[in-house]
Amino acid sequence: MTTYLDHNATTPLDPRVREAMLPYMGELYGNASSVHRHGRLVRGALDRAREQVAALVGAHPSQVTFTSGGTEANNLAIKGVSDALRATRGTEGRLLVGAIEHPCVLDPADLQSRLGWQVDYLGVDQQGRFDIKAFESVLNASNPPDLVSLMLANNETGAIQPLAELSAIARQHHVPVHTDATQAAGKIPVDFEALGVHLMTLSSHKLYGPLGAGALISDKTLTLSPQLHGGGHERGLRSGTENIAAIVGFGAAAELALQELDQRHAHMRALRDRLERGLAQWPQVTVFAQAAERLPNTVQFGIDGMHGETTLMKLDMKGIAVSSGSACHADHADPSHVLTAMGVSADLALTAIRASIGKETTEAEIDHLLRVLEQLLNDPLNSAAAARVSQA
Repeated sequence: MTTYLDHNATTPLDPRVREAMLPYMGELYGNASSVHRHGRLVRGALDRAREQVAALVGAHPSQVTFTSGGTEANNLAIKGVSDALRATRGTEGRLLVGAIEHPCVLDPADLQSRLGWQVDYLGVDQQGRFDIKAFESVLNASNPPDLVSLMLANNETGAIQPLAELSAIARQHHVPVHTDATQAAGKIPVDFEALGVHLMTLSSHKLYGPLGAGALISDKTLTLSPQLHGGGHERGLRSGTENIAAIVGFGAAAELALQELDQRHAHMRALRDRLERGLAQWPQVTVFAQAAERLPNTVQFGIDGMHGETTLMKLDMKGIAVSSGSACHADHADPSHVLTAMGVSADLALTAIRASIGKETTEAEIDHLLRVLEQLLNDPLNSAAAARVSQA
């Protein structure tokens, strides 16, 4: 039995999405920038996908810029605003990012720091939620940030952030807000206008679309400097001939996600609750951010005394795919920066495992995971290892 519980990393391609893509991987091969019939047919598919992606988050199609994925969209948001401000003012600015962001936000922010920008990090509480009072304090300072980047839902814990409230505060200070919504879209309702943000990142492969497609949704009042230059595609914001097959798949996946949102949410939430009820029987298990409003599919937990990477490999041997909460390298392992920001000890953070449920996950698969975890917890070798850890 193979059990895939790593949907926050990537989702399988929906067969209906694959069907929509197939014509654009063969007989429909025109360049969307060409004016002849072949090009017009492809241009129509591109426009349709733009409408579908915009509809998923309540945006206008003209606000959608297609990219190669969430990483590029996040880079375009942060670097695009920074470069535009630098060109306009001739000076560096100030950037505020969440302490729990994905590396594809943290690394561009670090680059801006090395280029002379002041970069600050907004902390979270013990449940992984952004500190609103700290946010207000930063924005009330004499030199408020020129851009804020805060994720909508965390990829590790699933904690959903009070983004509308944070954006309202930022708008009072005329500070633009970017949000990485890649984990939220398709799992919970996401509305660009209602959230009050100026920039939003989306990713196709997080909602049963293909790899290699993403989008940046942008407020037209905000000036962005393109990071790729060439033929002026995507309204001049992202040059490069569009990957039509992947974009068509992204559009189809977005439409299905919107149509099936309530059904998927209820299904995944029921399975998440089933998993957490099972985990609650073991006192050595800690579910992180359990008191926070979370994505319906995400459970991150730690098992006292059992290293996360070791647990992951043992689960993999049993046909269960999950992820570890730690960033491991060949020579050492670091605790998750998300859990560290929440005040979780390094020892406990290194035990973290994330199970992320999908729309096709079954009760039997959740029960299989719980049975295997019970076997691991009852293994005398694991018990001995846990005892050594507690005595150290």
